[in-house]
Formats: sequence, structure tokens, C-alpha cells
Amino acid sequence: MEKIKIIRATALKEKPKDESALVFGKSFTDYMFTMEFSSAKGWHSPTIKPYAPLSIDPANLTLHYGQSLFEGMKAYRDAEGGVRLFRPADNFARMSIGAQRLAMVPLDEEMALAGLKALLEIEKDWIPRSPGTSLYIRPTMMAMDAFLGVHASDSYLFFIILSPVAAYYKEGLKPVKIYVEDEYVRAARGGIGYTKAAANYVASMLAGSQAEKRGYSQVLWLDAVERKYIEEVGAMNIFFVIGGKLVTPPLRGSILAGITRNSVIQLAKAKGLEVEERPISIDEVFEAAQSGAMSEAFGSGTAAVISPVGHFSWKGEEVAVNGGKMGKIAQDLYDSLTAIQYGRAADPFGWSIKL
Repeated sequence: MEKIKIIRATALKEKPKDESALVFGKSFTDYMFTMEFSSAKGWHSPTIKPYAPLSIDPANLTLHYGQSLFEGMKAYRDAEGGVRLFRPADNFARMSIGAQRLAMVPLDEEMALAGLKALLEIEKDWIPRSPGTSLYIRPTMMAMDAFLGVHASDSYLFFIILSPVAAYYKEGLKPVKIYVEDEYVRAARGGIGYTKAAANYVASMLAGSQAEKRGYSQVLWLDAVERKYIEEVGAMNIFFVIGGKLVTPPLRGSILAGITRNSVIQLAKAKGLEVEERPISIDEVFEAAQSGAMSEAFGSGTAAVISPVGHFSWKGEEVAVNGGKMGKIAQDLYDSLTAIQYGRAADPFGWSIKL
């Protein structure tokens, strides 16, 4: 494996003093990791260098044809002051899968992980220490060819940037209100919905903005064909507790194979919960909520880990779940998963990596 080059900054930024005032994705650390790909050399030139703007050609393929994707993960400060990562190899493996779907090249996952660890070693003082805080990690891959033609690039840039973030729930886990979107479509089977392609997120922005204006936090997407079956929430996978069973839509190519989703499923099964990955219609969701058969609903994702859902709105009708309150299963899964992430509890799954 090629040795990582380190270029030192001439001056360092002032680190945030008030960790409670951190805003997600607004401040960034001193350094970034980069490596390049060319068809002649493969992945090469792994470098840690000062965080700075990228220089790209106006004809860059990413700008015109959208050959770009990203990942999201976090570094955590444990009780002993050590640094922990949560399933980083799974994030890089998923990035390679997404890259292949976008006609990009698979990532050098070993080098990416080595680069991340080296970057965190340099930037460890940026990891917040307050309860619930973390350092958000954003790996990104983009095309670098300058060419106005619909053709896959022959060169790519991979980079990792870091951003300290406050606790997602500063005042406790509060259930959110979700708007069910049945006009616009986010993704269809056979498309790129299962990847973290940048295009997937721009496809959701209009509906998300409209939902916010109506007073809802996020959008719940339905399938592209029948506009009937639940897919996922804008930035989260979705779970329902119906008849005592944990139910979530199956991975059929149009929703993200969330790493937190997979962790929730494994953890729930270990706790003795019955888990069903099956198609679930919006009609079933509303009927179960109205009858009381649904006791909880929650989303899962890197940012929030677990986000309880208190209300759903669809076709002008709104239903509450569990009286709009946080459920016991969601709370237990949140407590158990974050305890593993921060090293407060034993990790029988081997997910938490201490650096």
C-alpha cells in the first residue's frame, strides 16, 4: 500500500469553544484526506493536506452529468478519551457498490480506511467531548475528467472531510412529524436509489421543502410504480412496530441499505424482537396507527441514530403514533446502539473500532 503523504498547514483554525452551539455541517477541521484515480495508475497519491477549496475544470463531468457519491459516518469520544469508529469498513464497501452503479471505479477500501485513521489521528483534538457530540465524517468520490459528453470519467478524486457536530437531540428524543409524498418520486427499482449518489438527494429536495412549509420535518417516500408501498424517509430508513413485531421495507434496489438500519435489525433480533423485512403499504400504516396495532414508528440513520415518529400526514389526513410520544422499543434501541458507539457497553457484534 502506498505511503500516505502529509502536508502540514502553516496555521491552524481556532476550535469551537461552545460544543452545544455546533451546527451540523457548518464548521470543518484543519485537514482533509485525498487520493486520486487514473486508468493508467489506479488509485494513487494518498495525501493528508490542509482543508481547502477544490480546483476543477468548468467542463468537469461531475458538474454536467452527476458522477458523484458520498458516505456519512462518525467518530466518537469514549469515556476514557479514546476515539472510536462505527462500522467504517461497511461504509467504504457500500461506496464501492454505489460507485460501480454510477459507472465509476470501486474504491480502494483498504487505503480509504488507512487514510481515515491517519486523518483522525491528526485531527483527534477536533472530536467534541460533550455527551452526544461527535465528529461527522464525509467521504466523497467525484469524476474529474473535463469533457462535454455523456461518458464515464477515466479519472476520479476521493476525499474525506470532517465536521464536529453537536448532540442531535439537545433536549431529548422528540418525535417528528412526517409528510407522506405521493406526487413526486425519489427513486425506482433498477435506478440508483440504493446508492448515496448526490442525484438521489436533489431529487428529494423539492418535496422536502414543501413538507417543511406545511410544518413537517421530513418526507416519507412511496414506491415509484403504484405509489402505495413505503420506501424510506428522506435521510433515514423507516421502521414500524406492528403487533409487537418490528417491520421495515425490504431492500429491493430503490432504497438505501442503511448501516444503521442493519445495526437496528441485528440488535433487535439479539434482544428477542421478531423482525419482518416486507412490503408495507401506506394504507396498512394508517390502519395500524388508527386501530392501535402500531405502537411505534421511527427512522434510523447516521445523524440521529434513531428518530421517533409521532405523526404521519397523507392526503390531508393526519394520524398519531403512540399518542405522539417516544416508544419504549425505539428508546431501548437508541440507548443500546449509542452505548456501543461511544464504548459505554460491550459490543458483541464487533462494530465499534477503537483507534
